[in-house]
Amino acid sequence: MTRLEHSRALDTLDFTKSGGTVTVVVQDARTRDVLMVAHADRDALERTIESGEMHFLSRTRGPWHKGATSGNVQRVAALYADCDGDAVLALVDPAGPACHTGAPTCFGQPSSEDILDELDRTIGERARSGSSQSYTHRLLGDRNLRLKKLGEEAAELVLACADESRDRAANEAADVMYHTLVALRSLGVGLDDVRAVLRERRR
Repeated sequence: MTRLEHSRALDTLDFTKSGGTVTVVVQDARTRDVLMVAHADRDALERTIESGEMHFLSRTRGPWHKGATSGNVQRVAALYADCDGDAVLALVDPAGPACHTGAPTCFGQPSSEDILDELDRTIGERARSGSSQSYTHRLLGDRNLRLKKLGEEAAELVLACADESRDRAANEAADVMYHTLVALRSLGVGLDDVRAVLRERRR
């Protein structure tokens, strides 16, 4: 695949096959769920690259900035051209549902997001919401408290493992993971950043 990082890279695309457009497959950069399929001409892709948000060409509505009215924009993580140059894979960070029905994807409910992804997303939402009623928000606002809790939960996990208590170890590990994700979020680090480190180590 060829990464499309600037307007000149669009020269690698063949817009003639489909009457001046290419097919765009939009995929969640984090969960890898396919969100939607649309079409784009060169102008739409140039706008996408310039703005950092997805633009398309609708066969019925014309030029279309995804989320312009709903707020459900799709921020671009990366754009790739396929081997034939007539399709684009768009990895995005969606700000809301992709489908006009309100569903997360146009293909039904996402299936690939596991419980850690869901937890990390919820913590991120708590961080952005500023809700003082949330325990997560309280931890994010109190450095000493979140580090104290992380240390306490880690010690509890060590003890559970030392006692060879399977159920207790699983419960304590869940607490450690939660408090770890909260502590990381306070630094602007998410689960995907940890995954990137692990992928690099694997290589």
